[in-house]
Amino acid sequence: MRRVLIPLLASLLGSLPTLAQKPPPPTLRAYFEDKATLREGGVKVIPIQTPKGTFKVWTKRFGNNPRIKLLLLHGGPGFTHEYFEALEGYLPAEGIEFIYYDQLGSAFSDQPKDKDLWTTERFVEEVEQVRRALGLTKDNFYLLGHSWGGILAAEYALKYGANLKGLIISNMMMSIPDYNRYAEDVLAKGMDPAVVKEVKALEAKGQYESPRYMELLIPNFYAQHLCRLPEWPDAFNRAAARVNKEIYVLMQGPSEFGASGRLEKWDRKADLPKLAMPTLVIGGAHDTMDPAHMKWIATQVQHGSYLHCPNGSHMAMWDDQRTYNLGLIRFLKETDAGKQTVRFGQP
Repeated sequence: MRRVLIPLLASLLGSLPTLAQKPPPPTLRAYFEDKATLREGGVKVIPIQTPKGTFKVWTKRFGNNPRIKLLLLHGGPGFTHEYFEALEGYLPAEGIEFIYYDQLGSAFSDQPKDKDLWTTERFVEEVEQVRRALGLTKDNFYLLGHSWGGILAAEYALKYGANLKGLIISNMMMSIPDYNRYAEDVLAKGMDPAVVKEVKALEAKGQYESPRYMELLIPNFYAQHLCRLPEWPDAFNRAAARVNKEIYVLMQGPSEFGASGRLEKWDRKADLPKLAMPTLVIGGAHDTMDPAHMKWIATQVQHGSYLHCPNGSHMAMWDDQRTYNLGLIRFLKETDAGKQTVRFGQP
């Protein structure tokens, strides 16, 4: 009887469907492999359909990992991908693929002038078209949005969350009214009252382009809350020099002490529990955004964790680079491994 059972058991087991095996992490050779007929260093220019016609956006893939593909949404609106170069010193060594992307209106992408294009809803559809063009799927697609990109990432996740393997909201609150209160009640009150008074006087006159405006903001606000390095990185300077002010002012507003543009009333706090994908929220102790609010976001989504950068400002990927990158890497690898680890602090 035993001789009969063994072949029968083997036959039954052999008839069962085999479990899907994850592809192994890429080798060094595979990570840098480029199978394109025309090798352009990972650059892919993607046509985007809009209500105002077809335009092209610029992307650049760094590395090749079939399991972890990280699309980067820059801030602004109207900044560029360039300040994300802070990740290059960490992610390639871990075999993590990441994709630079200039949103429509920014840097290497087309820059149409039609103001009707600059809405959050249209940007969400743009991201979805980029995802499809790059072949990103729920098995490998991670989305990181920084600052304005965090708004865009949250909006995308709320509409197209089924496409995501993981979400990272970096240095962004989920309520512009809350951000405006934080800027007024905390950030402004932490500055020299005489400086705040002069800044507000210039704003009241609409003198946002005045040299004096930046003379006041750079040492008293930007150097404290935007990037705390004594010398700003070249990548950040390049991104700032290319900013599309037309889009920035239209959506964010001209003032650095709160938003007043099309985003002024944006608030998604009540919708956070709808986000079911693993979600990492990153904040800095010296951020322009309230770190307590960002930590709270991680408690509202279904599978959230919070990464706190104690030396970081709004550009924590630069002024708390190691904390930021190691925490990001750990989240990506744990999510890839199917772990739902909840953390509220440093890596």
